[in-house]
Amino acid sequence: MPKIKIVTDSTAYIDKSFIEKYNIDVVPLAVNFEGSVEDEGFPGDFSTFYYRLSESLDFPTTSQPSVGRFTKTFENALENGHEVIVITMSSKLSGTFNSASTAAKIVDPDETKISVIDSLTTVANLKFLISKAAFLAEEGASMKKIVEVIETQKKHMGVRLTVSTLEYLKRGGRLSTTEAMIGSLLNIKPIIGLIDGKLEALSKVHGKKKAMEKMLESVPTNVSHISVCHIETLEEAKKYEKSIRERFPKAGTEICEVGPVIGSHLGLETIGICYVY
Repeated sequence: MPKIKIVTDSTAYIDKSFIEKYNIDVVPLAVNFEGSVEDEGFPGDFSTFYYRLSESLDFPTTSQPSVGRFTKTFENALENGHEVIVITMSSKLSGTFNSASTAAKIVDPDETKISVIDSLTTVANLKFLISKAAFLAEEGASMKKIVEVIETQKKHMGVRLTVSTLEYLKRGGRLSTTEAMIGSLLNIKPIIGLIDGKLEALSKVHGKKKAMEKMLESVPTNVSHISVCHIETLEEAKKYEKSIRERFPKAGTEICEVGPVIGSHLGLETIGICYVY
């Protein structure tokens, strides 16, 4: 049976060492900022972008990978005797899933060698799904089995986040100028969740500390893994992870950097949790 190739997009923010170990293909999204278009990089590469963002009046825009880029990735995999499982960020956040699906139909019209999965999530939860798929592929699981496991697992995940400033939500058209101004004056922090693959404002509290406490109320008692995801606020993330370990001692934890594609829409010092149960 052909060895299975796992493909994802750059918003999983997987370390280069893991990508190399499990031979994962990452098809990047792109960021258009200050007149240049650049592919999103990997964890450890983001600080320069965020420094530029903090100093700039320009607002970045982001774009999904082209159909052609996925097509080339799939053709290379099939030529090397692989079957392909693609797991993308939520189709309700980006057109990446649609690009991958279109490319799969071009390269594999019989739909027997390429499977494209809409994760309905992103960031650390997408990373978790990719990791699980890679482990199963390494163990020799079939494409059908891996797809079944991932489709089941993605129903047992959650995301909560809060932003440090409302400016980026305003810039992105998710808040009016008036709402952002009032929110900033009153130190109001939104609790945002990823619900059925779409970002939704769930509640508002006064102050970031209360927001971080509020986020944990959504975590089920049978949680098995919690990732603290942050944008240029590592020390805060470390303290948050410590409090999470004390509250959920049976859950595994980690800290994950969030890159420019997601960070452009949320802003510096955003912090959130991705949990699995």
